Amino acid sequence: MAKANSKNDEALVAEYYKKLNHPLTDVVAALREIVLSADPEIGEQIKWNSPSFYFTGTMKPFDPKEYKRDLVVFNLHKKEFVLLVFPTGAKVPDQSGLLEGKFTDGRKVAKFVNLEEVKRRSADLKSVVKTWVQLIDK
Repeated sequence: MAKANSKNDEALVAEYYKKLNHPLTDVVAALREIVLSADPEIGEQIKWNSPSFYFTGTMKPFDPKEYKRDLVVFNLHKKEFVLLVFPTGAKVPDQSGLLEGKFTDGRKVAKFVNLEEVKRRSADLKSVVKTWVQLIDK
């Protein structure tokens, strides 16, 4: 069943970004644009107290604790970098080396320290997100 991108989600996301006080807001904005441009069925919401991206299309039934709909979550706790967390990113074949980490729960992360790095890795990020969407059990 599809999860519609609700007006409430849009309002919460807009309010979050409006209030965001982070030294790398330009990095956050650029990463957000890249993720959203990867596929038209990617929506935004606030989940785990952070902006996150999820697949809005129809999927086969699954246990919600498997987080199969969740694609990418911002971690903005550090001021010197922006972390993108892929909750089940270990499933994504990433030839670029963008995704890092050996977490037992299957997470992977991508770390960005400045806008130049985002520009340099934008094609890799977009490719990883597109690949992840293609792997979704629809």
